[in-house]
Amino acid sequence: MAEPERTERRLRPAPLLFEPSEAVADPEHFFDLESIEDPRELLARATELTLAFRAAQERAVEFQALAAAQLADPRRFDRLTPGAIAEQAEWTEDYALKMIEFGETLQHGRADLT
Repeated sequence: MAEPERTERRLRPAPLLFEPSEAVADPEHFFDLESIEDPRELLARATELTLAFRAAQERAVEFQALAAAQLADPRRFDRLTPGAIAEQAEWTEDYALKMIEFGETLQHGRADLT
């Protein structure tokens, strides 16, 4: 039986422009937000960045889960234990087990992550 499709809308992140190296060295500099004087414009851009980072974080977690499931696959001759995956990803072993399970769910229910 096919799994139901996810109906939640994927957020389209705002463009994350690369910053010049001299700007990155300045701890007060963050995506040029400090130079925006209009509070409405600042709120809009900061909100765009927040949504972009949130969407990027969610997508990265999905890829972590997929990788964990693939690494733990018993059909692999070089499979890793949940403990080894946890160590590599700096997780607890319990969290690694949950991520492996989540990754297996993604593998069986979704093919649109690539």
